[in-house]
Amino acid sequence: MNTNTVKAALKQGQPQVGTWLSLGDLFATRLMARVGLNYLTVDLEHSPIDWSQAAALFAVIADAGCIPLARVPEGRHDHIKRVLDAGAYGIICPMIDTVEHAKACIAAAKYPPIGNRSVGGSLHALNFGASAGDYYRRADDEILVVLQTESPLGVQNAEAIYSLPGVDAIFVGPNDLRAQMRTPDGKDPSAEEFEAMLQRILAAGKKTGTPVGLHVQTTEDVKRRIAEGWQFLAIGSEMAMMVAQAQKIVGELNLGDKKKDLARY
Repeated sequence: MNTNTVKAALKQGQPQVGTWLSLGDLFATRLMARVGLNYLTVDLEHSPIDWSQAAALFAVIADAGCIPLARVPEGRHDHIKRVLDAGAYGIICPMIDTVEHAKACIAAAKYPPIGNRSVGGSLHALNFGASAGDYYRRADDEILVVLQTESPLGVQNAEAIYSLPGVDAIFVGPNDLRAQMRTPDGKDPSAEEFEAMLQRILAAGKKTGTPVGLHVQTTEDVKRRIAEGWQFLAIGSEMAMMVAQAQKIVGELNLGDKKKDLARY
């Protein structure tokens, strides 16, 4: 059975860097799975990718020797079960604010007697290069469980959540965290306030011995955050990389005022 190299590396304190997949395109994913990133996360929360597309993407990522992860739309038992049965090597659960929610996500990713994941499916074993029996015996050890801290409440409960058995890593969605920090009149936090919140998360991870990670947009950010102690990094997305390169070409060719104000992907 294949080893989840990202999970193994994080246990050894080795930083892992991947990116987000938002397009859902099979050809693009096959190429991205071969560029050398440690993992690719199929984003089922904020993209139009459906369950069938996701299963195909997990397969081509795994076949290329890269690690396929899935961010589920919500930390629910049915969502977690579907992506794992479709062959994802791990889950990223958004908006985990409480110990109770964290425990439910962990249980959904583990077979009895540890958790309550239902036994079934065949794509999971195929993607791990294993027989069904081997998969059922070893899945709990290989599946990566990542919980997202995206609110002040999640930060308040960070140490209790990060200390739970079965939490392999924590991941910060900076856009949601920043939005959740807005004042009642809609004012965004200052850069200093936001950074202080990030540092609280990092400190909680170090105190509990749980790897923490962050979504960033530049290679300089990746290097800086790794130097600070962040371990599970995602840089942009395949969509952002495509658009950025296209915009660079447009600028270099001086094609006039045609650059659109595109949202950050």
